[in-house]
Amino acid sequence: MDAAKLNELKKFIQLCKSSPSILDDPSLSFFRDYLQSLGAKIPSSADTAADSKSKSYVVEESDEELADAGVKINIEEEEEEDEIIESDIELEGDTVEPDNEPPQKMGDPSVEVTDDNRDASHSAKAKAMDAISEGKFEEAIENLTQAILLNPTSAIMYGTRASVYIKMKKPNAAIRDANAALEINPDSAKGYKSRGIARAMLGQWEDAAKDLHMASKLDYDEEIKIWLKKVEPNAHRIEEHHRKYDRLHKEREDRKIERERRRRRAQAQAEYEKAKKQEQSSSSRKPGGMPGGFPGGMPGGFPGGMPGGMPGGMPGGMPGGMPGGMPGGMPGGMPGGMPGGMPGNVDFSKILSDPELMAAFSDPEVMAALQDVMKNPANLAKHQANPKVAPVIAKMMSKFAGPK
Repeated sequence: MDAAKLNELKKFIQLCKSSPSILDDPSLSFFRDYLQSLGAKIPSSADTAADSKSKSYVVEESDEELADAGVKINIEEEEEEDEIIESDIELEGDTVEPDNEPPQKMGDPSVEVTDDNRDASHSAKAKAMDAISEGKFEEAIENLTQAILLNPTSAIMYGTRASVYIKMKKPNAAIRDANAALEINPDSAKGYKSRGIARAMLGQWEDAAKDLHMASKLDYDEEIKIWLKKVEPNAHRIEEHHRKYDRLHKEREDRKIERERRRRRAQAQAEYEKAKKQEQSSSSRKPGGMPGGFPGGMPGGFPGGMPGGMPGGMPGGMPGGMPGGMPGGMPGGMPGGMPGGMPGNVDFSKILSDPELMAAFSDPEVMAALQDVMKNPANLAKHQANPKVAPVIAKMMSKFAGPK
């Protein structure tokens, strides 16, 4: 088979692929019948026109469509981890029920303490010490309360009463007195010691250990040592427990952050792949037509033809148009126009083998003008002054003309 004819055939097939409506031309009915005899499905002109219109913009595709087309949407979905449930801590030592009695009487620090008041306070304290030695704790509390009211600036009085409350197993009252003593004297060993023991009685092991260590630094004694032996093991177990679960919570949070990072990265990759696929799909769906781009082909030719042609032709010719111009236009226009679209005796080989037309079809400006004319043939007049477009239109008209 002649190579030139084979090349023309390839171009014609490409034209049919990009613009199937061309097969509606009566002159190609034999080719259409042949294709249908082979089982080919040829879209109707309406379907082709609608398809051509839909291809003039980018079609949004769902993730499922993209997945079917080969784009992998693989956003990692991981189940959330269960909440960390902390285990119980095995602690040693007995505790007491907290005392919830009304707060004891406290002294007014703004009261001016006279020497007589100070002496009376010491006397009341002495009576309290005698009561303590006899195990009369209620009496001791009464005397110490009197001593505090007489001299509310004495940290020793509060510390001593706190120690009696400890003996009475009233840790909350002891803590209130210890706090008062430490407000007056931040270096009160008796205040830290009493508060440390009271906290240990309530099971506040970590705070108890801190207070007892501070009391030991200020004024060490054997009682503090005994209490530390009870308190420190539990404090260490609690500290290790907190350290363990702090680490577990941090690791869990780190894993959560890493999952979110991977999810974002996968989502970004999926969006990139989707955009890339859409771009490829958009490129493959660009309106076809003649090679080099005659968007949408020429479905149905010039709609409605140009009834009556173009009366008077193109007055003045095409300025700067075809060499030699077309003086006086085309008298009488194009009688009868092109009713019903492209005439049945079009020789497509003349278009496909014309290098100037093929080159023009790749020019966006020319193609825009041709599309404008295709939409409305009356727009032809506004392009006749364009030296780039007018010769192409004129040449195409000559190709579409019937036999002379």
